[in-house]
Amino acid sequence: MANYAIGDIQGCYDSLCRLLELCKFDAAHDRIWLVGDLVNRGPKSLETLRLIKSLGPSAVTVLGNHDLYLLMVAEGGAKFRAKDDTLQAIFDAPDCSELLDWLRQQPLCYTEDNYCMVHAGLLPQWTARQARALSGEVEAALQGPDYRQFLKNLWGSDPAGWSDELSGWPRLRVIVNAMTRMRFCTPEGIMEFKAKGKLSNTPAGHIPWFDAPNPRYTDSVLITGHWSALGLKVLPHFLALDSGCLWGGHLTAVRLEDRSVFQVNCSAEEAQPLD
Repeated sequence: MANYAIGDIQGCYDSLCRLLELCKFDAAHDRIWLVGDLVNRGPKSLETLRLIKSLGPSAVTVLGNHDLYLLMVAEGGAKFRAKDDTLQAIFDAPDCSELLDWLRQQPLCYTEDNYCMVHAGLLPQWTARQARALSGEVEAALQGPDYRQFLKNLWGSDPAGWSDELSGWPRLRVIVNAMTRMRFCTPEGIMEFKAKGKLSNTPAGHIPWFDAPNPRYTDSVLITGHWSALGLKVLPHFLALDSGCLWGGHLTAVRLEDRSVFQVNCSAEEAQPLD
């Protein structure tokens, strides 16, 4: 049995299929770990969701910001933002409700052995165990009877930092923003959401989230995606797997047992122009 951690797919279904073939993935014996952003921007978001759902326990995924955006649009918590959104085929599909219900059941944070998988990152105040518990709070809201109300109160960048005293929608919003949107924060863990791109774009007074001094999650190996400009990083305690497939880069898998790297090039049909 092998476990393959795979970077952001974002509807690049053809690349995913070629990567699974390259890995010789066998759903009867192997598992794939997906860092979120399964959908949007790429041309085959519907096919991607159907495939991953069909794999059952052979696929472990966490939610990314684009996955949550899909759920928000579906429930009126957000409107389509850009002409390059590629979600309409999901809404038009006969199995749309089934797919969205399945997506709502997925966590923000997944932990197993000494691994902790999350789409964007963790705040320095959190251990992996605490992050998993906080993810459970969001899952309870997302899977509960009032999930539509949660999705309508999810949008926004405030509060920007964590406090154990937070409650209600602000508490859940901080958890979601850290785990699905964060790139930069202050050394104390105050998040900044405007800056994107390369590390050279780090705002004054901020640092990449994974460079925070003395974080509490260092007893775990973090597996993340989200930050395509960061590129592939395979470090002892950190795997950053978004290698920019959507933008003409690669779709990457890392076999967790031995850190072997597998990559396929994005096809011309899937690649989007860089901003």
